[in-house]
Amino acid sequence: MSGARYDLPETDDFTRPYWDAAAGGRLLLRRCAECGRAHHYPREFCPFCWAGEDRVAWEAASGRAVLYTWSVIHRNDLPPFGDRVPYTAAVVDLAEGPRMMTEVVDCAAADLAIGMPLTVAFRETAPGVTVPVFRPVAAGPPRED
Repeated sequence: MSGARYDLPETDDFTRPYWDAAAGGRLLLRRCAECGRAHHYPREFCPFCWAGEDRVAWEAASGRAVLYTWSVIHRNDLPPFGDRVPYTAAVVDLAEGPRMMTEVVDCAAADLAIGMPLTVAFRETAPGVTVPVFRPVAAGPPRED
């Protein structure tokens, strides 16, 4: 595929541990040692109590979540999303507390339900770039699309 891609994350020194963990099949969160709350998306400070970088650290997430809301996307003109339609954009509640934007895979739209249990899976989006997606707990391994 040539040209612009709109599905690739911008990795920097701060987010590199997150993307490296995803490439290894692990989901990371940030947790504040001051107030104890986990957050996502990764930030250098705590968005709840504003504790600084020295009080917030990476930790492994369980990978468990429940579906909060979703939308089935039938048209997207940005490359490479047009080749993936329809797909399910979603927000999930992670077991650790934070909400996360993601994609639900391996589930027909008619089978989606608020509160359904999900588990993290990982999809290689481009060579060397792996992103977390979620699938129903009862589903098998993620499909190779």
